[in-house]
Amino acid sequence: MRNLRLAVPALLVCAALSACGGQGGADGTTTPTGAAPVTSQPTPTPSDPADPADPLPTAKGPTAPPRGGPTKPPPAGDTVLTGTIQAGVEPNCLLLDGNLLIGGPRDVLKPGARVTVTGRSQPGMMTTCQQGTPFVVESARRA
Repeated sequence: MRNLRLAVPALLVCAALSACGGQGGADGTTTPTGAAPVTSQPTPTPSDPADPADPLPTAKGPTAPPRGGPTKPPPAGDTVLTGTIQAGVEPNCLLLDGNLLIGGPRDVLKPGARVTVTGRSQPGMMTTCQQGTPFVVESARRA
């Protein structure tokens, strides 16, 4: 008798919830109350890997002008830093004058190397390195 008192309310709750799940259409499909049926899926567009607005550089081509050639001034808002790179306390973390270098060519950016980097400071960026202000490197060359 006790099992019956527990089973009946449970069955009523299940019936009520299944009735609220959707209204059946003439073709057997269900649509939530107040919602229009989906007729087509949006076509995903592939992102352009060469997007110039991408703040993190990739290793697709040369990132520094040839040595001894003319150099262009940095774009507006960019900062140029020159100094010797130091290793951070975390693996793969590189510091230059209190700035944590994010991105850039790793063949140029090595601990102990004297470099000139161009980029932007991103103080709000989260990183796994526990020191330095994040600095997104747009270009780097040996100094």
